[in-house]
Amino acid sequence: MRVALVQTTSTDDVAANLAAASALIEEAVERGAAFVALPENFAFLRREGAPISCAQGLDGEIVGCLQALARRLRVRILGGSFPESVPNDTRVFNTSVLISPAGELEAVYRKIHLFDVDLAASGGGVYRESAFVAPGAEVVVAHTPDAIVGLSVCYDLRFPELYRALAARGAQILVVPSAFTRETGKDHWEVLLRARAIENQAFVLAPAQCGRHSESRASHGRSLIVDPWGLVLAQGGDRPGVVVADCDFAELARIRASLPALEHRRI
Repeated sequence: MRVALVQTTSTDDVAANLAAASALIEEAVERGAAFVALPENFAFLRREGAPISCAQGLDGEIVGCLQALARRLRVRILGGSFPESVPNDTRVFNTSVLISPAGELEAVYRKIHLFDVDLAASGGGVYRESAFVAPGAEVVVAHTPDAIVGLSVCYDLRFPELYRALAARGAQILVVPSAFTRETGKDHWEVLLRARAIENQAFVLAPAQCGRHSESRASHGRSLIVDPWGLVLAQGGDRPGVVVADCDFAELARIRASLPALEHRRI
């Protein structure tokens, strides 16, 4: 199966972000992709500390745009994440959606682990995602006709127990849409993604934000597609674009059969 990652430099302009993402999805389909994944906050990336002005439901403009694209292009789309409104709460969920080629919602995942960190000592900023975002609580896998997909978002990457839970539920692909900071990304991004692929013998698709979004925020970029042996099949650079690779599920089956680590678990 040919997969594609869309790498963007999103801002707080929803219309411009959706237009940019739509153009890159079209490019990915032109290059033969059957599954296209967008990064975290692809439709709205706020300035740190700023309010979230575009919170909406699963029936809102953002998901609707992706559903229309999926139907028109006949492609499966991972909507990396968007701010989903929470009933009776001023906070939002950081929500990822998987949309079928028919435009139907196949899975909805709400980010569990929230990014509350102080990177000032490393030359970065202070982030308090929990001030605006409510944590999700559900481990989510989607059984699609092509593969079993395990969903996660960005900071989840640092919690291997989530990915082991996804693998235990049969995940063959692990998606990690992200907006990794430059300070952490330069040392941790590739290492963690390859580790999750090796540990769980699964393909890892990690579409990323890149570049400078505002005067107070920038992202690492370097979107990655990793195979179940931990080898990097394709990597993005430092600018918006599309990254494409082929996922061979016969190779995944061979790796799991020859080194059956998932069957050898004791705890």
